[in-house]
Amino acid sequence: MSILLLGGSPQLPSSSSRLLLHIGEQLALQGHSYAKLHVRDLPARALLLADYDDAAIARAVRAVADADAIVIATPIYKAAYTGLLKAFLDLLPQDGLAGKLVLPLATGGGHAHTLALDYALRPVLHALSAKQVFTSIYANAQQLDWHEERGLSLDAPIAARVQAGIEELSAGLFVLQGRRPPAPAEVPHPVRSLQDQPYAPQFQAA
Repeated sequence: MSILLLGGSPQLPSSSSRLLLHIGEQLALQGHSYAKLHVRDLPARALLLADYDDAAIARAVRAVADADAIVIATPIYKAAYTGLLKAFLDLLPQDGLAGKLVLPLATGGGHAHTLALDYALRPVLHALSAKQVFTSIYANAQQLDWHEERGLSLDAPIAARVQAGIEELSAGLFVLQGRRPPAPAEVPHPVRSLQDQPYAPQFQAA
């Protein structure tokens, strides 16, 4: 079964995109395949005009339709998810997430917007008929550390929440397949991500 990593940040790399990739890698270790879609890579005019005839837009909408699960990541701006992500979700049909498992993620500068996912994004995901929306994961800048050589590190509290989200989503996918989830591993999962994105200090964005 396939997972789509859907990134809603206008900047790349960013804290939210790195957290998104980290979760994708951990899910891959549990036997799941994933694809990546960053909304910022779509043609801006076609996105804003909801041009379904545009080939890139059509492929992106189809990628959502073909996925069994969606992991959505966004920075929080002004107590809400990004307008970029909103523009893409508006392209989906009313039941665009029907039958799908969804794990929402967000990053921000502090604790003030911890509930922004639940108040802003979660209602939209339910309106799109998601089968199940798992517990939201919000990480602030102090909980994520990026190092050019070591990759992404999570502090203990957010690492525990991320691991719980990964296990919930993985178990849900196995249930959809009619399979029993594997027993938990005895060794802890690493919190380091593959370094497939360039890093520069000025790009340490949400």
